[in-house]
Amino acid sequence: MIEKSRKLSSLAFKFGVLGCAGLIGGIVLSVLGFQDFDGQGFNFLNHTLSELGHYGHSKFAVVINGGLFFGSLSLIMFCLFSIQLMDNRALYPLLIALVWTFISLAAAGLFPVNVYHLHTAALQYFFYSGVMSSFLYLIYIFMKGRLFYSRWNALTASLTFISFLSFLLFSHQSLGFTTAGRPFYQEMVMILPRPDIWWPATLEWICIGLFMLWTLGLVASLKSKG
Repeated sequence: MIEKSRKLSSLAFKFGVLGCAGLIGGIVLSVLGFQDFDGQGFNFLNHTLSELGHYGHSKFAVVINGGLFFGSLSLIMFCLFSIQLMDNRALYPLLIALVWTFISLAAAGLFPVNVYHLHTAALQYFFYSGVMSSFLYLIYIFMKGRLFYSRWNALTASLTFISFLSFLLFSHQSLGFTTAGRPFYQEMVMILPRPDIWWPATLEWICIGLFMLWTLGLVASLKSKG
C-alpha cells in the first residue's frame, strides 16, 4: 500500500512539474517574442494573457496557446493521480474544482481570443472555478488535511482567493475600470492608445501569478512523498 502511494505521488509530481513548465514556459517565450502594433514589447500592466494568444497579432500565439492547453492537461493528470492519495474527505472536492479550473484554462488555449465568445466563456469558468478551488483548499487545511499543507500553500491560496474574487467583483462596481461595467474577462483586447495601467490586464496577471505560485506549491508538496 505504501509502495503504491509512492508511485502515485511520483507520477502526480512528474505530471505537475511538466504542467507547470508548459504553462510558465509558454508564457515566458511568448512574452519575449511579443510585439504590439506600434512596435512595443509586452507590458504586464496593460496587455492581457489573451493578447499573447491572438493569432494574427502575436507571432508566438501557438506557443502560449499550446502551453496553456498541454500544460493544463498535465496538471489535470496531476490532480487525478493526487486524488487517489486521499488523506482527508475535503481533498476530493478540492481536486475536482482544480480539475475544472485547469480544463477551463486548457479551453482558453484551445479557443484563443480569435474565437471570442468561447474564449471569454473559458476565462469566466477559469476565474469562478479558481475562486472555488482556492476556497476549498482553505477548507481542506481547516479540516486538518496534510497532504498539500504548508504555510506557503496556505498563504498563496489565500492571496489567490482574494485576487480572483477581486477580479470578478471589481468590474461590477462603478469604479470606471471597464466600459459599461462589463466583467473583466470580457475586456481582453484593447485598441490603442492604452493607459499606463489597464486594470483588467493588471489584475488578471496578479491572479495568474498567484495561482501559479500556489500550483507550484501544491506540486512541490508531493516531491518528498514520491
